[in-house]
Amino acid sequence: MKHIANWALNVATLRGASYADVRVISQRSRALSTKNGKVGSASDAESVGMNVRVIADGAWGFAASAELSRAAVEATAARAVEIAKASARVKKEDIRLAPEKPVVAEWTTPYKIDPFTVSVEKNIGLLLKIDDELRSVAGITLAETNLNFNREEQWFVSSEGADIHQTKLSTGAGYAAYSFAENEISKRSYPNSYGGQWQNKGYELIDELKLVENARRIAEEAVGLHKSDQCPEGKFDIILDSSQLGLQIHESVGHPIELDRVLGMEANFAGTSFLTLDKLRTLRYGSDLVNVVADARQEHGPGLGTFGFDDEGVPAQCTPIITNGLFMGYLSSRESAHTIGENRSGGTLRAEGWNRLPMIRMTNVSLLPGEKPLSLEQLIASTDHGIFMQTNRSWSIDDKRYNFQFGCEIGWEIKNGKRVRMVKNPSYSGITTEFWNSLDAICSRDEWTLWGTPNCGKGQPQQVMGTGHGAAPSRFRGIKVGSAFKS
Repeated sequence: MKHIANWALNVATLRGASYADVRVISQRSRALSTKNGKVGSASDAESVGMNVRVIADGAWGFAASAELSRAAVEATAARAVEIAKASARVKKEDIRLAPEKPVVAEWTTPYKIDPFTVSVEKNIGLLLKIDDELRSVAGITLAETNLNFNREEQWFVSSEGADIHQTKLSTGAGYAAYSFAENEISKRSYPNSYGGQWQNKGYELIDELKLVENARRIAEEAVGLHKSDQCPEGKFDIILDSSQLGLQIHESVGHPIELDRVLGMEANFAGTSFLTLDKLRTLRYGSDLVNVVADARQEHGPGLGTFGFDDEGVPAQCTPIITNGLFMGYLSSRESAHTIGENRSGGTLRAEGWNRLPMIRMTNVSLLPGEKPLSLEQLIASTDHGIFMQTNRSWSIDDKRYNFQFGCEIGWEIKNGKRVRMVKNPSYSGITTEFWNSLDAICSRDEWTLWGTPNCGKGQPQQVMGTGHGAAPSRFRGIKVGSAFKS
């Protein structure tokens, strides 16, 4: 594949590009699902292609091709330069790339079992076993399960001398149980909603998740919600489980720190950001306990935002985002780093595939666990009156990522340090900075989980990417609970 990339680099340079990089990408995905005892879907797809990104006359040009013949590759490179020169006629200023030492490297996601070596028959057998467990509980009217495996192999070469071969592997699994009764639908998901849990691991993740072992409990909770009371409304202390908190981080921290949104370079699909440049190192984003990082390094964990190098050859990094409550950093690229006074990219430029232009994306944006030993049960025991909410069901947030409302699948009312009853339709709302400043307790490392979000959308045409969010159950004081509640 390297020779294909070199064909493109040579043509781009000869045509006048001052910078060029080439990505040749091979992707494979397997997606399986069942619904009520039958196979719902089964697909195994592969895709191969390449793209060229250039700077010519101070402007970007980009072109891609599914054809890998020499003629097609060289024509694609020439087209990228042509587009850059046309774009230069309307540029406001020349593109400035932060310096980056070119790297020659190989990197592969650590894994124990290649999921593509496990037969489809075994995959389907597992899903049907989970399905049977779910539907063995009286009152379950719909059971859905899914398994997903992805592999991406990429060769990245640049005119600066970078030469990187990188292979990323991810696995995802989950299921949901629905119960229809009268005019009400209740739902419980495991290990998380929206496809379950996803990580950069091999098939070993499937065993770790204990999918079959938890199926009956999840189904019983779905049925039990029909008999539970509506979640009370008012101002309460709330405890969010780690999966719900992961989505809270995604929407109210992850998206607003994307520097292209802040600068107005990208506003499609999810809007801009309230985090204007004047707020850097001045905004009190949260309480002193709030420490958030954007960490793509393997040592952070097997998140969907974990890699060796981003899509412009920058090594994985850990960027402080919020430190002891103070807003400290953005997600940046080589092009945007100078706008925040940085002399190096944060290494967050990624693309969905070979036919998409890389853009700033979340890596693993995680809330670090509390330093003092604290379990979920201890956190509940120290709460006088509150609501414990688990597993996201819905969310809404404005296009600057400031006002939000989230609904969860299930909740428990807490009184005098004990769970006293299950409640249905729990929801909460708030303003981003007020919410994070109300955080007063975070469970410790033993309760911390790195969750995967496989379906983060951004851009036009939309690119769907995987991100990671680490969190431990946490408590927030005086939060508005109930969609109809008004102060």
